[in-house]
Amino acid sequence: MDIPGNLKYSQTHEWVLDNGDGTVTIGITDYAQAELGDITYLELPDLGRELTYDDPFGTVESVKAASELIAPVTGVITELNQPVLDDPEVINGDPYGSWMLKVRLSNPSELENLLTASDYAEFTEA
Repeated sequence: MDIPGNLKYSQTHEWVLDNGDGTVTIGITDYAQAELGDITYLELPDLGRELTYDDPFGTVESVKAASELIAPVTGVITELNQPVLDDPEVINGDPYGSWMLKVRLSNPSELENLLTASDYAEFTEA
């Protein structure tokens, strides 16, 4: 299982990349896509919507199951990855390149609540 060291992780299997400009990029982890199986559908909120830390914000569906996406941070959606929305199967082949959305952080200190790569590796082994 791939766990890049430059990302932060939530216990609900979303990854977060701090873009260094007050925004983050969010997707799902390699672990999540492997557990879900072949992803067939992705539902995300509209551009401009505010996400609230630890609240559901979308759905990812596979041939096995549907799973809620849980916001790892609070902020306003500034960009959606339309190619991933149009073809969500690409997440299975490249979960870290197939980001879902970008968010302008309302509370940057929330990044401290997220797991490091080594912490996430331990969490997924438990």
